[in-house]
Amino acid sequence: MFITLFFVEILLIDFDLLAVTYFSVMKKTWFSLYNALLGGGKMNTEKLLKKLGILADAAKYDVSCSSSGGKRQNGGAGMGNSAVSGICHSFTPDGRCISLLKILLTNHCIYDCAYCVSRRSNDIARAAFTVQEVVDLTLNFYRRNYIEGLFLSSGIFKNPDYTMERLVLIAKKLRLEHQFHGYIHLKTIPKASPELLDEAGLYADRLSINMEIPTISGLKLLAPEKNHQDITQPMRHINNSIIAYQDSRRRLRSTPKFAPAGQSTQFIIGATGETDKQVIQAADHFYRAYGLKRVYYSGYVPVLADKRLPEVSAQVPLRRENRLYQADWLMRFYGFAAQELVDNSQPFLDLDIDPKLAWALRHRHVFPIRLQTAALEMILRVPGIGLKSARKIIQARRYRRITLEILKQMGVATNRARYFIDLAETLTSTAELDNPHLRELLLADSRSKWQRGSMQQMALFDGVSTDL
Repeated sequence: MFITLFFVEILLIDFDLLAVTYFSVMKKTWFSLYNALLGGGKMNTEKLLKKLGILADAAKYDVSCSSSGGKRQNGGAGMGNSAVSGICHSFTPDGRCISLLKILLTNHCIYDCAYCVSRRSNDIARAAFTVQEVVDLTLNFYRRNYIEGLFLSSGIFKNPDYTMERLVLIAKKLRLEHQFHGYIHLKTIPKASPELLDEAGLYADRLSINMEIPTISGLKLLAPEKNHQDITQPMRHINNSIIAYQDSRRRLRSTPKFAPAGQSTQFIIGATGETDKQVIQAADHFYRAYGLKRVYYSGYVPVLADKRLPEVSAQVPLRRENRLYQADWLMRFYGFAAQELVDNSQPFLDLDIDPKLAWALRHRHVFPIRLQTAALEMILRVPGIGLKSARKIIQARRYRRITLEILKQMGVATNRARYFIDLAETLTSTAELDNPHLRELLLADSRSKWQRGSMQQMALFDGVSTDL
């Protein structure tokens, strides 16, 4: 007997090009061991499989499932390690690759948000796991190296506290009864009591509550049963708790960790008429006001016919989503302010070139940057130079003169950077930088690179069998 799983979703982020690519492995077959594992017969196994198909598929629209920042250690007892150990893949604080069991507790929901596939009025198959079923699934998948942790969200059934209690209980049972040290990401439910949020933070590595629509007017249009404060108040409470626990741990090391990987949120992009300026400014506000670790951007997938939403035939704005991730990265790690990337005169990001290059072309008077003497923050503004490369330049220039060849060895994209840097003792000619066709030249070069290698990634899956 074979079981088909629908839950494996991998998020790969190439931060060198700052391009976000999603690969969804929608079907993975393997021999059924559940009769023995779960102690049930064929009927119970098939019932569980049906639930898994429904609730894993419903969870695929939530992209905020990185394990970035989790550092929970296994002290010797129990199973798992959210940092590094055994079957847990290595990962960096920017969450480059993660494999999680990503499911909903239930897709029943008391709300009727227009953008949500689980909305109350939508005629779809409904299901709900029991607390023990989620615990057993997590442990059994983990033991077989299919997952590194659990990403658990839920529709809201009965009321927010009723739902949140069950989410917390699942994490609590995994941690305390089964000594599970793998990564756990819990969605927090709007309007849930502060006491439940406090308990959730003691067992989860990361908490998140999705804003979904980045503007207050957009949220009111598509989710009239919700309001902005229902989401921001829990965010503020969680942020205050994180700070309080961190302060307490500085004085008393026995203080438990509270949501050590922080909290995050998600914006749906393209469901309403918000501009990139509104999205980026909202993200910037959430980072500063609520101490968020990440804001995720999900291009709206048209699945429901509603006059308030784009046509079902409309394309998912993946390129726009990609540019927003790049702009977000520039704000968090490169020192760019939100208003530098978008403003009233240019409320949308350029879809043809990345935001950093677009900024450089608009501010050519800042360049060329003399790498031999420039400050780190200015080197980071050069297109084609990333964080690691910039730090390498700072280190290397103490002992030798920086040349184009050295930059290539450091991994700098010199095809872009060469127009914006000066490697000589005196400033070189700015003829190329002042070229009115520079944007077209850079675009032509990037297109030719893409055409040479655009389909090579797919070879990764050639000849791979999913039979065990």
